[in-house]
Amino acid sequence: MYMSVTHQVKVTVEPTFEPDRSDPAEGRYFWRYDIEIANLGDSPVTILERHWQITDGEGRQQEVRGPGVVGEQPTIQPGESFRYASGCPLPTSSGMMVGEYGMLGANGERFQVAIPAFSLDSPHVRRTLN
Repeated sequence: MYMSVTHQVKVTVEPTFEPDRSDPAEGRYFWRYDIEIANLGDSPVTILERHWQITDGEGRQQEVRGPGVVGEQPTIQPGESFRYASGCPLPTSSGMMVGEYGMLGANGERFQVAIPAFSLDSPHVRRTLN
C-alpha cells in the first residue's frame, strides 16, 4: 500500500495486477487500484477533480484530468472516508502513477491533495528497485 497526507486528508492506494484483463502476448496489461480518501480534519471536504500522471515502463507519459472520481464529487465529513476502485491499462508490464485531487474546503477554499506515487508491476517481469 501507498499513503500520503496533505491538508489533513489521507490518501491510501493499493494497486493489483489483473491477469484476467491482461494479455501479455498482445502487449496489454491492466491494473486495478483501490483508493481510500480519509478526512482527518475537523470540517467537510469535497473532491472536485482529479489529475493523474501515468508513466509506462518505457517512460511514455500520459495525463488524465477530469471532474470528481468515478463519476462523483463526494463530500467527506470529518472522521469519515470515501473509497473507490478504478483501473489503468498499459502497453508495458510495469509503470507508475501519481496525481492529485482538487478539493474544496467548507470555507470555500480550494486546495490540492497529493495522491502518492505508486508502482504498477506485473508478475511477468522481474522487479528492479532503483
